[in-house]
Amino acid sequence: MQKSPSPRPTAALDNRQLDLPLFAEPAPAAAPASPSPSPFLTPTPTPAPSPGKPGKAPLAPDGTRLRSIALGTHTLHYRLKRSSRKSIGFVIDGTGLSITAPRWVTIADIETAIAEKQRWIFAKLTEWQTRTEQRALPRVDWGDGAELPYLGKPITLKLGASGLAFDEETRVLALPLPPHADSQQIKDRVTGWLQGEAKRIFGERLAVYAAKLGVTFRSYALSSAATRWGSCSSEGRIRLNWRLIHFPMSVVDYVVAHELSHLREMNHGPRFWETVESIFPEYQAARKALKLHPPEMLPGM
Repeated sequence: MQKSPSPRPTAALDNRQLDLPLFAEPAPAAAPASPSPSPFLTPTPTPAPSPGKPGKAPLAPDGTRLRSIALGTHTLHYRLKRSSRKSIGFVIDGTGLSITAPRWVTIADIETAIAEKQRWIFAKLTEWQTRTEQRALPRVDWGDGAELPYLGKPITLKLGASGLAFDEETRVLALPLPPHADSQQIKDRVTGWLQGEAKRIFGERLAVYAAKLGVTFRSYALSSAATRWGSCSSEGRIRLNWRLIHFPMSVVDYVVAHELSHLREMNHGPRFWETVESIFPEYQAARKALKLHPPEMLPGM
């Protein structure tokens, strides 16, 4: 009598990869009734493509053809990678959905896992599409009369000045550049001014909150990190993202208080947040503002 074949092992879902990078909000409990338009989520054609067949999906940024799966009234396009891992991992970012699966797992198994996670997938793709749309709105047209945020309020660029100067009353930043200067030249000059302001203002706020907390930091520098607003090492070296200069002073103060509090608690446990609150009671509102505006969404930087 022949032995029954051993059942094929089932790949587990790697839930550790379901979290988006910094600033992501928790997924909604239910899928949106109509997901926002996205190049990775399109209306399902009639008739729907057969399960497991790629169909006509868009190209990924690297030029590879994405796979497709019909999920109700929408067709999901995703990138599939094979590896020696033991579980199916899901990652969603600005390039859409990427799935990494063991080499032995069938497409049917993968698409079953996708169907099980479709509510989370729809919600996260919608979230990333919203971020993309919001990022497009504040794009700066680097020229005379352009506007951009500085400490929470817009400032206007004025070319043709005899020197670099900022008028706090009119909120006009005068630049010693010709009226038809190259946009990159204007951007570089404005960025340099903003970074200088950030260095000065952040340093002043660090001194204020270090005194409130009774701590001393070893050094301080600006950063251009794409995924974090600040950092503090165990040696007391603090780095603050210069793009914070776009936000109101209350947000700057929150990040400053946050990093200095790590000199007392090198973690994000309850005692850490109590420390932050002790020197900046309004931290929750500022923290929410940063979650809604990650660095890559700031204007044209």
